[in-house]
Amino acid sequence: MPSVYEREFEFSRKDFEHIRDVVGDRTGIVLSDHKIDMVYGRLSRRLRQLGIKKFAEYLSRLSEDEQELIEFTNALTTNLTSFFREPHHFEFLKQTGLPALLRNRPNKKLRIWSAGCSTGEEPYTIAMTVKEAMLSHYNWDVKILATDLDSNVVSRASAGIYTEEKVNGVDKARIKKWFRKGRGSDHAGQMKVSSDLQELITFKQLNLMHEWPMKGPFDIIFCRNVVIYFNKDTQRELFDRYANYLANDGYLFVGHSESLAKVSDRFKLIGKTIYHKVA
Repeated sequence: MPSVYEREFEFSRKDFEHIRDVVGDRTGIVLSDHKIDMVYGRLSRRLRQLGIKKFAEYLSRLSEDEQELIEFTNALTTNLTSFFREPHHFEFLKQTGLPALLRNRPNKKLRIWSAGCSTGEEPYTIAMTVKEAMLSHYNWDVKILATDLDSNVVSRASAGIYTEEKVNGVDKARIKKWFRKGRGSDHAGQMKVSSDLQELITFKQLNLMHEWPMKGPFDIIFCRNVVIYFNKDTQRELFDRYANYLANDGYLFVGHSESLAKVSDRFKLIGKTIYHKVA
């Protein structure tokens, strides 16, 4: 990488390494050199909004402005998701995972965690799946915790409002049952998740590298397309903590490009990126 990019803003190798250190310390995410263009592009928007001309000046501000540090973290967090993404997970949950848990929970209580919930499509999909699988178990105590590092997407997820385009991938019967179409010019082209789903979910901002305030145990944990940004040591620490928070017969779902091989021996692979905790 040249010492200075010939771009709108002065951006040196030293600036990138500073950013990499801050991101690593704050989130555990590892920014490799091939992320340089992504970092420049995303943070350039912040410089424009703040009227700052150099990255060095912006980075100096980070050391004294906690709110901007939050915006910085949000800008570098990737949030790519959709309803029923990796559909085999939800098919397994509906046909196998939830029935097994329902047989083994005399207290009629289920706790589910969507870690890295992004804009909410994952936890709302989990809620739809749970509702559909538990039609005859209406008196159960079911709660879904949905967390993400990015406070902006957590706020959007909590609102439960999506464009019609975002919802188009959901089958028509589910759209009719679980979404409400926006009315009036202010809400044209929008769809809102039904209150029946929203009442199951609590949305919270959470940095996985910090202390976890919840007690657990969870029966199901979704951590999909999150650990790909962490190095192996951080992955080992994270999955060990997940195992501590997961019930002995609980399920862990990871992303399509992720694996626990050589990372954790506390889980057994039972399906495509689906794990059972080893008691």
